Amino acid sequence: MTEQKDPEFLPPLPGEGRGGGKRRIKDQLPVEGRVPPSQPSPGRGRSKTVKAALYAWFVARGWTPFKFQRDVWKAIAEGKSGMLHATTGAGKTYAVWLGALQVFSQARKETARPSAPPLTVLWLTPMRALAADTLRALKQPLEVLGAEVHPWSAGARSGDTSSAERSAQNERLPTVLVTTPESLSLLLARADASVVLGRVKMVVVDEWHELLGNKRGVQVQLALARLKRWNPGLAVWGMSATLGNLQEAMHSLLGHEDGVLVQGQVPKKLVIDSLLPGRAERFPWGGHLGLTMLPQVIEEIAASSTTLVFTNTRSQAEIWYQAMLEARPEWAGTIALHHGSLDRAVREWVELGLKSGELKAVVCTSSLDLGVDFLPVERVLQIGSPKGVARLLQRAGRSGHAPGRPSRITLVPTHSIEMVEGAAARTAIAEGHIEARHSPDQPLDVLVQHLVTVALGGGFVPDDLYDEVRGTAAYASLSRESWQWCLDFVSQGGPSLAAYPDYKRVVPDAEGVWRVPDARLARRHRMNIGTIVSDASMAVQYLGGAKIGSVEEGFVARMKPGDCFLFGGRLLELVRIHDMTAWVRRATGKRAAVPRWNGGRMPLSNTLADAVVQQLARAGEAHYDSPELQCVRPLLEIQQQWSALPTPQTLLAETLKTREGSHLFLYPFAGRHVHLGLASLLAWRVAQHEARTFSIAVNDYGFELLSATEVDWPALLPQVLRLPEGDGDTDAHTALLHEVLASLNAGELAQRRFREIARVSGLIFQGYPGEKRSSRQLQASSSLFWEVFRKYDPSNKLLLQAEKELLSQELEIGRLRASLERMATQQLVLKPLERPTPFSFPLMVELFREKLSNENVADRIARMVEQLEKAAGGVVTAGGVERVKSTLAFGQEGPGKSPPKPRRERRRPSRPLPPL
Repeated sequence: MTEQKDPEFLPPLPGEGRGGGKRRIKDQLPVEGRVPPSQPSPGRGRSKTVKAALYAWFVARGWTPFKFQRDVWKAIAEGKSGMLHATTGAGKTYAVWLGALQVFSQARKETARPSAPPLTVLWLTPMRALAADTLRALKQPLEVLGAEVHPWSAGARSGDTSSAERSAQNERLPTVLVTTPESLSLLLARADASVVLGRVKMVVVDEWHELLGNKRGVQVQLALARLKRWNPGLAVWGMSATLGNLQEAMHSLLGHEDGVLVQGQVPKKLVIDSLLPGRAERFPWGGHLGLTMLPQVIEEIAASSTTLVFTNTRSQAEIWYQAMLEARPEWAGTIALHHGSLDRAVREWVELGLKSGELKAVVCTSSLDLGVDFLPVERVLQIGSPKGVARLLQRAGRSGHAPGRPSRITLVPTHSIEMVEGAAARTAIAEGHIEARHSPDQPLDVLVQHLVTVALGGGFVPDDLYDEVRGTAAYASLSRESWQWCLDFVSQGGPSLAAYPDYKRVVPDAEGVWRVPDARLARRHRMNIGTIVSDASMAVQYLGGAKIGSVEEGFVARMKPGDCFLFGGRLLELVRIHDMTAWVRRATGKRAAVPRWNGGRMPLSNTLADAVVQQLARAGEAHYDSPELQCVRPLLEIQQQWSALPTPQTLLAETLKTREGSHLFLYPFAGRHVHLGLASLLAWRVAQHEARTFSIAVNDYGFELLSATEVDWPALLPQVLRLPEGDGDTDAHTALLHEVLASLNAGELAQRRFREIARVSGLIFQGYPGEKRSSRQLQASSSLFWEVFRKYDPSNKLLLQAEKELLSQELEIGRLRASLERMATQQLVLKPLERPTPFSFPLMVELFREKLSNENVADRIARMVEQLEKAAGGVVTAGGVERVKSTLAFGQEGPGKSPPKPRRERRRPSRPLPPL
């Protein structure tokens, strides 16, 4: 995060040494405390010099220090590590950075051209886009201090760094380096790593919440442990604005070291509201992307200066950008599209346009979630559910990104029930409920990769490195047996790969130091360092022209020359596919598909789901005390009349008989991942009584089980909802794991997880830069290893890790168990239905969309909506039915689907589109 333009950061301070009882600068900038033994004492004269330079800088800006900033300065001066948690735009960057400058900068020596000090501060960011913005913020005070103290150099190193700058950094790294976890691991793989990194005195991890819960965070933990071995006095500081479990997050960052937790309580107005439709649909469904709200979104953008329009998926961003441009063609050149699959040049053009205020709106994804500072942004629109409280707060902070300026985020529901989420999120934030994030536990693929990295970076002695690794939170309980397995794996690939020289990656030398013996294997490892794993992508490029970006290979593989698709806000025609590149040209007037990337279905968080149930309980008591609940009241009243509303104390189940068979609808409100596991588990348990076949549909609120034959749900449901009981050999938790794995096609799912593990652990070489490898090649390689290990090395710990990650990440087994425990304490409310309710209807639509039928899905949904509205005493006009059909068709993926017609006649854009 960067706060370089915050107008209220530090106040004009009394001049130092100007007489009597005036408060001295050192009273507000405490830098004369204890420093670690490994660091030189700041010195009285140097301290005065730094303070005087900062004084002039403060006065020129009229900034005011907050208490949390002074607390951080004091802690850094005392040589302490810690974590800073404060609202977005409050001044976290300068709180840590100025503390570091005061402690580590040295007085200028009397030399003509003093050289910059060696690498002193490492600043880690989770995204390359943040590196340049952060670097600009860090350079500002350096320009002032450079005249008084030993000059510091500053630079960035990431995947976007040019080869010329990278070569210069290989000769001499700057004093402060802004980098990413992957680039830091590459530095650790240098033969002289202990020399170039051994003098680092502070590491700052920005946006720690973004790294904490995944393998990149584990990668950071291991890197910090290595740096602490070289410099035991290393100071480590994390920064975040959206974390619920602060103490655990700090412990994960610092390992066994004690730290200082600083929380910044900076008054900041946060406005969370919803863009409400004129009439809420009483029978909503998911999947049509909410384009019926387009006119209102256009009006909101027109009335604001600069707006960010967030979507949850890249395909949704493409659709909304195209729809906005169709509705307002005169906005061409003043609205833009931003997501991670677009080419770097396009993304940089958009970011510069936001900073300068030249763009009126940008439709974006999580690519702009994090702390890039866009001061002109006045407000944020969130299309659809944010899925979590922390994500909502993070995106809200993109507007009013400075102390004293209000942040505003407006939720745009894509279906009626999402309006309840708006009220729920506002209440959760007011009560301080934010999601917790937890570090992964002992991912051995990351540890295996780290072993090879450390072997390249000077080598290691196993016993010393074992103690070092156990100093991290992720591997605190790492057993000797698992450690030895990792050593065997990097030295020979385990028992099944011992005959292949490519898997003898690390071996001990004559002195017992483990090193990489082969230069070719060293190059391969450096080229594939990192834990970010995604499906193989294919470049999209104009014939004889610029590169536009990249899409998933699986999407393009389904197309043939002449097919058209929307990408980068343009209608493109596929010409040919060659060398993992889709060559395209501009197209007009043809039907288009929309690329769909994996990861598009984020589950609803526990925190937000619980808040939604609380809102439904209030509605059940006739407390419609928010604009959102008032708007959705007709839907909730129908739900209550025909069935019931869920509450924290009750578990709602509905049964229905239709021509398809016997339906069960259950509403645990645990997120779609957990619901998939629950639905599979319940279906499997029912099938133990009598052989049956079930169809399953899930969403974030509940799930549906459909059987072609009648099921006695009142008798079976209490039995299948039970918690498993352990026996003498197995505990209850293990019994649940066995049941969940038995209820799914666990082998196929675990094999899919193994593909990612194989890449991270180095089993699969992903290729040198510029080398084109298809996902089919990588998949075939991982499948071969999977089969070899299962046949010849069934105890291979990477196989066990694949199963573990399947349960913990895809099925969220901990949350699934907690849901079963909660449901066991709730009162079961079983309601037989005469017709679908507002809550069950979306699940039926999900099932329709998955099944093949000779009846058009849009026609069937529209017909059902008409029938249900008549039963509820409403009227559906022909225009309403046509709107159902058109919005559903536009939301579907695949050739042959046309976007809706624009509100007005299309005319030539008056301004150019972004350069491609």
